[in-house]
Amino acid sequence: MSIFNTWIDRQEELNNRKTLHICTEIAGTRSRIAGDLQEIIRSHYNDLALIADDIKHLGYKNASAVLKARLPQTRRARSGDLGEILATEYIEYALGYEVPIRRLRYKDGREMALRGDDFIGIRRDNQMGLMLLKGESKSASNLSNTTIKNARTALDRDNGRCTPHALLFIADRLMDGSATQLELGRLLKTEVAVQSLPPNRIEHAFFTMTANNPLPFLRADLNAADGTRRQTSINLNITDHQDFIAESYNNLEHLGND
Repeated sequence: MSIFNTWIDRQEELNNRKTLHICTEIAGTRSRIAGDLQEIIRSHYNDLALIADDIKHLGYKNASAVLKARLPQTRRARSGDLGEILATEYIEYALGYEVPIRRLRYKDGREMALRGDDFIGIRRDNQMGLMLLKGESKSASNLSNTTIKNARTALDRDNGRCTPHALLFIADRLMDGSATQLELGRLLKTEVAVQSLPPNRIEHAFFTMTANNPLPFLRADLNAADGTRRQTSINLNITDHQDFIAESYNNLEHLGND
């Protein structure tokens, strides 16, 4: 069961093909999902099975040191990473897409942001075939209208299509997997080569995690967004934004066995 089932209250504002998700914490629920949230965060930096293997072969202390070496230490990097993590989890929970590759496992510097689309969702529809979700995520205590406009510019880039090198990054990882993943990887490479998907099969999603209330800006941005494709904006309001991030990363590398 997703943490969002018990953690947030979600309201939706629907206007034709455009939807705004307004998400707020349910009082008293954060402590209930804290442990699950930390496991989710760990899983975005390394496969949980590989963490367990490190514990088996290195012991708890050394496995913790390995995990800590992957984790960002600065407030800025943690904020950006957690926004991307929750965006990924949320679109799998609420929008019916799969994000098959956890990008943060492949960062070449733990304090650096990855380039390209923040997340790409994939769905195989029985009638329409391959469908993609191009996503941007922003995490800030005080999200500005300028930042929202910059995110929209990124979504509209490449004629609204997923960035080619971001799709190829996913395709290359999938090509190393199962037969099903291999087939999906080939589909993504074909899309990069021939760009055959029409706008109604490439949706856009914009996820924000904020302490302030950016809803007026988000509504205006969503109303002005490209109407030829489905558009979703999400705001997760965390009033103690910085404290929440600090709590989420506190002792994250601790794997037990004191």
